[in-house]
Amino acid sequence: MDTALLTIVVVVFVALVFDYINGFHDAANSIATVVSTRVLSPGQAVVWAAFFNFVAAFFFGTAVAKTVGKGMVDLEIVTYGVILAGLTGAILWNIITWYWGLPTSSSHALFGGYAGAAVAKAGFGAIIVSGWTKTLVFIVVAPVVGLVVGLTVMTSIFWIFRNNAPSGVDRWFRRMQLTSAAAFSLMHGANDAQKTMGIITGALVAGGYLSTFEVPFWVVLAAHTAIGLGTLSGGWRIIKTMGSKITKLQPVGGFAAETGAAVSIYIATALGVGISTTHTITGAIIGVGATRRVSAVRWGVARQIVWAWILTIPASATIGAISFYLIHFFGPGL
Repeated sequence: MDTALLTIVVVVFVALVFDYINGFHDAANSIATVVSTRVLSPGQAVVWAAFFNFVAAFFFGTAVAKTVGKGMVDLEIVTYGVILAGLTGAILWNIITWYWGLPTSSSHALFGGYAGAAVAKAGFGAIIVSGWTKTLVFIVVAPVVGLVVGLTVMTSIFWIFRNNAPSGVDRWFRRMQLTSAAAFSLMHGANDAQKTMGIITGALVAGGYLSTFEVPFWVVLAAHTAIGLGTLSGGWRIIKTMGSKITKLQPVGGFAAETGAAVSIYIATALGVGISTTHTITGAIIGVGATRRVSAVRWGVARQIVWAWILTIPASATIGAISFYLIHFFGPGL
């Protein structure tokens, strides 16, 4: 195997490792509510979520992949070293936040790491401002939309079932939550797997293996397989934070939160915007908790999570930039 081919194999492998860790880190997004309400056991929940993470490969196209792969960083300056450094920044930040049990955004970790590496190589001119505008706007919009939709769905359910016995409502929504968990896992796979597709396709273009930025189907399948396997492994530290530390959930609340988040992510995916599924589901959970009373939300935990969100892009960008300098020093051909 010649050096160029070996290098692209390593890049693709590291990208899929990030995708796996994305699924592992973000498993909480997909299953925390359905586990905390005891609708499914943890083992059943990760299988359920992983399956829908994978089947999303066949339904949602590659608009987000194109935004990430060619719309955020100038492909003219992208090298294997930039890509490897960006992935390293994202992977390390995910591991750090997983250790602390913080539900931060794997997507923003990737964006930050990639941008930090690109800036380290070519300065801020490497950044495509128009590609970042939507992403930065949706840092605020995604959790707010999730909160509003989750709150609206929960309020509507309270009104519709106001004359029904709580036990009957609980039984009904235990079944309905299987559907909402599937919908959220489907959209989680649809949006998040595409970010890895974009990075891999960008590497293939940079290496001359593709003449135009079109995502090969084998890349689609590989990315969805990796994120599904990561979800199957489950990041239990973060699941505890998402499922019980923010607010106490019942099946009806879990249904409302998952439905609100799934709707929000679908809209962003259709628009080709890579958003944080973590931010979205967290906002939806807070919205659901707030329908009972404002004090039902543990705002101290929520505040810690928001600070982690704020730090994600600059922290992963810093790690990405340092990684680029190290890779450039030890592997000057990259």
